[in-house]
Amino acid sequence: MPAHATRFRLAVVLAATAALLAAHPTLAAQAGDDDAESAFIAEHYVKREERIPMRDGARLFTAVYVPKDASAERRYPILLQRTPFPAGPYGPAAHPRTLGPSPFMLRDGYIYVMQEVRGRYLSEGEFENVRPLLADSVRARDPGAVDEATDAFDTIEWLVHHLPEQNGRVGLLGISYGGYYAAAAAQSGHPAIAATSLQAPVMDFFFEDFHHNGALLLGHFYSYPVFGVARPQPGESHWWLSEFQRAAGIDTGDDYADLLALGPLRNVTEGVYAQNRWWREMVAHPDYDAFWRARAMAPRLSRVRHPVLVTGGWFDAENLYGTLEAYRALRVGPGRENVSLVMGPFAHRGWAERGVARTTHGDLYFGDSLQTAYQRDVEAPWFRAHLTGEPVREPAGALVFDTGRRAWERFAAWPAPPAARQDFFLRADGSLASSPQAAGPAFVEYTSDPRRPVPSRCSGPTIEDGVLVRYMSDDQRCFTTRPDVVVFRTEPLREDVTFGGPLTARLWVSTTGTDADFVVKLIDVYPPASADDAVQDDSAAVRLTGYQQLVRGEIMRGRFRQSFSAPVAFQPNRTTEVAVPLPDVFHTFRKGHRVMVQVQSSWFPLFDRNPQRYVPSIYQARESDFIRATHRVWMSPGAASRLEARVIGPGSAAAAIR
Repeated sequence: MPAHATRFRLAVVLAATAALLAAHPTLAAQAGDDDAESAFIAEHYVKREERIPMRDGARLFTAVYVPKDASAERRYPILLQRTPFPAGPYGPAAHPRTLGPSPFMLRDGYIYVMQEVRGRYLSEGEFENVRPLLADSVRARDPGAVDEATDAFDTIEWLVHHLPEQNGRVGLLGISYGGYYAAAAAQSGHPAIAATSLQAPVMDFFFEDFHHNGALLLGHFYSYPVFGVARPQPGESHWWLSEFQRAAGIDTGDDYADLLALGPLRNVTEGVYAQNRWWREMVAHPDYDAFWRARAMAPRLSRVRHPVLVTGGWFDAENLYGTLEAYRALRVGPGRENVSLVMGPFAHRGWAERGVARTTHGDLYFGDSLQTAYQRDVEAPWFRAHLTGEPVREPAGALVFDTGRRAWERFAAWPAPPAARQDFFLRADGSLASSPQAAGPAFVEYTSDPRRPVPSRCSGPTIEDGVLVRYMSDDQRCFTTRPDVVVFRTEPLREDVTFGGPLTARLWVSTTGTDADFVVKLIDVYPPASADDAVQDDSAAVRLTGYQQLVRGEIMRGRFRQSFSAPVAFQPNRTTEVAVPLPDVFHTFRKGHRVMVQVQSSWFPLFDRNPQRYVPSIYQARESDFIRATHRVWMSPGAASRLEARVIGPGSAAAAIR
């Protein structure tokens, strides 16, 4: 069998599995200790399959696992997960190999409830991707109207009246897309809800998963069938698989070449996803309009008053934005000390992995069994405290991992209160300094060609069997010599400098075109020789001499520089400011390392290509619209491009930079 055919079949299996389990890691089949866990589940839990009626008559398939020793005298709390993915295995006698978020909670004893949301698999009704929540006025006017909050309310109401073994307390848990449903359920207002765990929750698809700051996340190219193919009827089968296989047939093992060969996005609409409902909705709404605002979850979270634990990973390639936005939104207003944040050195869903001996991301090692420690020492005690009444071990706050020092820190809140603003100025000589340049050239320039975009990674695929994983901590050395990437760096640091919180790159730019993207990367440059030199990952020894670790990178579609709702073209050769917001970091640049910033105008195939000739919608751009353009980054007085950061610690970044 040809190598590309083997890879294609593997991609189908792995990508389908990853998509199906994106919000349900508890149902994933794993090796080793899972055999013992499966035996424990069969011995200690009884399974029921229910069709729970909603207020409009639709019945939702729900799997319920009740401890066998439960009774009217021995009651257990409910842990509810609602998912658009399968809640199988199906059949009253079929038990999953794993149950709940971790084996530590499994042995604590909960009534585990997994429900397929409306329109998915065995549940009745019609599915709508990120279904908007109803306005209060609509609910008052039409008691039969439904959304994900009313479905959650009706489910909980049924459970507390039909499960005599429950203790009256309900916990909500959701990871990834399941986090969206958990956030909706948390707003249902049901009095039995005692706690919610939001883990990498989807908050706004215009800024995560499918877009970043208006640019299309092309790295999710193969996921559209899962969400955009209409289900013919309720059933156990993956009805979307045929369209997925057709799309995956493009894959020859080189996603850069494959997706570049597709040409403009209009070719995807016409030749790949012509009937895909979600793709068509994306094409119909290229700007941040009412369609997207109605689906934004974060602005609604201020009404949630019960305790919430928000968990995420600094290397989450899918829902880092949603994690941080959920925490910020939940903290709005007085009396929100019951909201906690945990951020570890994990990829998407990484904290939920079972039995990990060495915690790594890409080439980097961060410690032993950090996933197990989170599950045992943070997650399980938090649920015990809020669902069983066990005393709280730690006060609410922020437990965050420093990805430079490889250590946990606890703060009262995030961003950490001691963080102070520090600017890092880009200079025309390629330096990065604590003050703007006083003399020298007023700009640096580079030419961007959308027909030869900057690759997302130095080596290896960007879309790794259907998902994004490694790029967020990748070595960036191959880009420093490209003519379409400009590089700025400090001298070796005299002392440690800790970045903690959000970042904003304020670029003063001009272009010969009428549209442009700007990508900004924050990079940790390792010294030529140090104790960091040798690290062992799961496959081979990785040498980190001179390694250029991506700490954070983000893209900004220039047409949205004034408003995400009202795009505007650039005026050729006219200087203007483009602010590039980057998600939070907690990273110490160690003494002897350098801080580097790279600026470029493409990042492919992670993101789609900007044609650089302004068109009303890039989804409709033609091949002739894709043009070379020369971009300038300005450093002149009054137009001093810089990176705005928050620095934690007693010293200042200025003192550490020569």
